[in-house]
Amino acid sequence: MSPPAFTLNPALDADRLRDDYRRLGRVRIHDFLVGDGPDRLLADLSERGDWRQVLNSGDKLYELDQAARASLTAAQLAALDEAVHADARHGFQYRYEAIRVPDGLGDRQASTDILAQFASWLSSPAVLAFLARVTGATDARFADSQATAYGPGDFLTAHSDGVAGKDRRAAYVFSLNPQWRAEWGGLLLFHGADGAVEGVAPGFNTLDLLAVPQPHSVSYVNRAAAGRRYSITGWLRAQPQPG
Repeated sequence: MSPPAFTLNPALDADRLRDDYRRLGRVRIHDFLVGDGPDRLLADLSERGDWRQVLNSGDKLYELDQAARASLTAAQLAALDEAVHADARHGFQYRYEAIRVPDGLGDRQASTDILAQFASWLSSPAVLAFLARVTGATDARFADSQATAYGPGDFLTAHSDGVAGKDRRAAYVFSLNPQWRAEWGGLLLFHGADGAVEGVAPGFNTLDLLAVPQPHSVSYVNRAAAGRRYSITGWLRAQPQPG
């Protein structure tokens, strides 16, 4: 099966975007793709059943598939919810849903999953060259990737993405939300000095690039949200892509 085509918007001005990125350490690229790629990605994410809820307790990561969550009693779910919010009062905490894409070149090429095909396209020479021109990450070798969904009660507290051994040069968030109100939460927030915060609301067919390390977070999605906040996220990595 041939992978579905994704097409970078030829009208994008990489030099202007580069200037904004250098000035702020981040940039939002509107209309990143041309064609129906964003619509096909959104349709896929909204219909999938292989989402896994990911959350942490301190340094430990926990993943719950739909069957595991369905097996929990109402009391257990309430206790888990309380523990997540209690830990968020004092330290790094997150809860959202994810579908991970393999890093390996062979795994991606063999897959018919549209997420793997999108990740392969992001890691293609032409797209990496464009992203390197914007970010200055000329040593980036591939983009890792996962899909994320934030529903009511989900969030990601402040962190910088700087992890030893990962060789992350820039983070990206490809947003897939045709209709989203800032009041619903789920904002990508950038944390500055003296408590200053700037943010952007989820968009559609928008790519946010941000330098690593840089403090940022995803604000709490509240019950007013009409749907889940969908995006494809990852990092440009300056190390060889696994085979």
